[in-house]
Amino acid sequence: MTRLAFIGGGNMARSLIGGLLKTGVAPATISVAEPLAEARHALGREFGVACYAENRLAAAEAEVILLAVKPQIMPAIHTELRDTLQRNRPLLISIAAGVRLDQLERWFGNGLPIVRCMPNTPALIGAGATGLCANNRVSPSQKAQAQHILDAAGITRWINDEALMDTVTALSGSGPAYFFALVEALEAAAVAQGLPRDTARALAAQTCLGAGRMLVEGGEDPAVLRQRVTSPNGTTQAALESFSADGLPRIAARAVAAATRRGVELAAQLDQLS
Repeated sequence: MTRLAFIGGGNMARSLIGGLLKTGVAPATISVAEPLAEARHALGREFGVACYAENRLAAAEAEVILLAVKPQIMPAIHTELRDTLQRNRPLLISIAAGVRLDQLERWFGNGLPIVRCMPNTPALIGAGATGLCANNRVSPSQKAQAQHILDAAGITRWINDEALMDTVTALSGSGPAYFFALVEALEAAAVAQGLPRDTARALAAQTCLGAGRMLVEGGEDPAVLRQRVTSPNGTTQAALESFSADGLPRIAARAVAAATRRGVELAAQLDQLS
């Protein structure tokens, strides 16, 4: 069985570990590096995995190493891990937003098979969406390994052009916040019309959940589903016409473009740190 090490034991690592154990992965094959003692002990108690304070100890025997740390931490941890990675040549998986493959190769050494991933926060409840891309040293079996790990927290899609990972970040990585903002706006609008806030929130949230499930489980085009809800000259048409008049498609396009640009800028800032 593949030995897997997580560098960082935060929420995303916890969700992936929990998902993997549900698929039958043995706790004895997983190790975690987590600097905070309280979090380290909690991981060990909850999952039965080996936990270490030092990154090099967690990574020592691993065949797959998953970097689950914030992008700003990445340049700092390579000095501790580089020798181990160059000696053992594991598959390296990064879930740090905006960190490019060439940056990972520069920090951790050339010749490593590396997969870059962009998961999102619904992975915490097993409903995540993750984009993945790989350098040319990743074998088909290693791609399958990486996909299996990320599939434990939701759906995965491979991206052939790494430049599009910034768009993935803008779409699904940041996307949950867009829907939270929409629910906030719908809730506030309903409250302004007189609905109690708790009722407005419950109805808005459940409506988003139900609509999302219809999209995922039915597999139909969102335009078809939208048309099915919209009766001629009805209430839905009135609302959609208002959205259109206010430029909803343009608003969404500008928002995704802005988030994409910011992802490029953050990667450039990491170059300056390293």
